[in-house]
Amino acid sequence: MTRPDPDELLEKLASEHSLAPKDYETLIGARSRLAPRARELAVAVRKEIYGNDVYVRGLIEISSFCRNDCLYCGIRRSNAAAVRYRLSEKEILECADEGYWLGFRTFVLQGGEDAFFTDETLERIIAGIKEKHPDCAVTLSLGERSRESYKRLRDAGADRYLLRHETADPAHYELLHPKEMSFSNRMRCLRDLRELGYQVGCGFMVGSPFQTNGHIAKDLKFIEEFKPDMCGIGPFVPHHCTVFKDHPAGTAELTCYLLSLIRLIHPPVLLPATTALGTVDPAGREKGILAGANVVMPNLSPVSVRKKYELYDNKICTGEEAAECRGCLERRIGSIGYRLVAARGDIKK
Repeated sequence: MTRPDPDELLEKLASEHSLAPKDYETLIGARSRLAPRARELAVAVRKEIYGNDVYVRGLIEISSFCRNDCLYCGIRRSNAAAVRYRLSEKEILECADEGYWLGFRTFVLQGGEDAFFTDETLERIIAGIKEKHPDCAVTLSLGERSRESYKRLRDAGADRYLLRHETADPAHYELLHPKEMSFSNRMRCLRDLRELGYQVGCGFMVGSPFQTNGHIAKDLKFIEEFKPDMCGIGPFVPHHCTVFKDHPAGTAELTCYLLSLIRLIHPPVLLPATTALGTVDPAGREKGILAGANVVMPNLSPVSVRKKYELYDNKICTGEEAAECRGCLERRIGSIGYRLVAARGDIKK
């Protein structure tokens, strides 16, 4: 039996948006040779749908408390050295007000799974943002919750929810998480979010501990079948207070190649060039845009807390004011021929 030709597989993916897992694995193995063509195809697809527009999201990191103990995460429950904080409702609304003045039309509330943020508290915050800024989208990235909780937050006005699946392989999931967390519950959450009418985002770490090309191939197949509205992938970056502190970081090269493949798999997907990508490579976010991404997420959190939300080591933009960060990004994105746009930036289906 002849092995499939990687070049032919890439062209097939661009036209049919679907491959078998083994074929995805072949493409991953041939990345060094195929990356330029994958990038070319992905950018053409992205420009056809979104032109040169790059959507900007205002990230508000609301809490570094977390009940979970994920083995790779710097704010995991058992990290006694982590500096904990949580923003007040007033502080969160002030961040949104400043962001609106700066031109943001989507706010992403992200944090650890902090019991302080009950449904009632989050309902007030969401309603407060929506009442003052009705033309904006509110995205939540607050981990696993019950279906009833997701419903209440959706009814309060939340538009989108980001929940990385981390890996589409159950055995690999167990190697990255404590026993009380389960792959099946993570999948349940994603299904609930989709059924409740959220725009849903999933995603995974590139180069995470124990990850193989076969695992990544399963991730790509999952994205093909789930068809998320958003997909956040970024390189694994180790944190010095976790068991994976000595594990090498994922690479910008593989991350950008996978961004191109994901764009070909699901052309309209909203695809961020992540902070982690900019952390492992000073030009990482620009390279992500040039590989097919179309979203960036600068930080609107108060400068005083940014270093405390330390999911991994050496996170960029921890010392810049929000306006400074947005202005810097605007110039950098402009330098490669794209433009940041002040819009909600919903998926174009």
